[in-house]
Amino acid sequence: MTTHSSNYLTIQEKIEKAQAMFEAWSEELAQEQSIGQLLEKLARNAARSQEAMVRLGVVACCTACEVEEGGSCCGAGIENRYTPTLLLINLLLGQSLPLTRPRENSCHFLSERGCSLTARHVLCINYLCHKIEKKLTMEELMKLQAVTGEEMETGFVLHEKIHQHIQRKRQLVQNERKA
Repeated sequence: MTTHSSNYLTIQEKIEKAQAMFEAWSEELAQEQSIGQLLEKLARNAARSQEAMVRLGVVACCTACEVEEGGSCCGAGIENRYTPTLLLINLLLGQSLPLTRPRENSCHFLSERGCSLTARHVLCINYLCHKIEKKLTMEELMKLQAVTGEEMETGFVLHEKIHQHIQRKRQLVQNERKA
């Protein structure tokens, strides 16, 4: 879910770009039925993933690492994987984007309650450290992967639909200027 041009932006620049995209495109994107349905589906799937992670103790394990052991897998730099489009999806879902990093050595989006984003990067959804992998039974791991897989698939499809919609509209504007 990354694009080459966004790889060179700082997280602050990506947030600013996402906010500008939101101002320019949110109303039009909200009117696009397929995008609205995917936003609702992603919100449901992300909530299911979160519920499963809480129920299986993943959230408690990650919190313990962050608070008691001095840092979790959500370290500084993880936020660099986020694209402006993925941040735009969070804005479309009603999430605010933090302008400052809450903890110096942690991901820009890691709050005291966990990730402050609803639409997360695939790495943030899918990665499980060895400690968590050992804690879960094979059945629990398979159930978690099934739930998080739905979230990742919906997020990917939504990301691509929004990106394509914006690119298509920009191309139309360019063509009109040339005519």
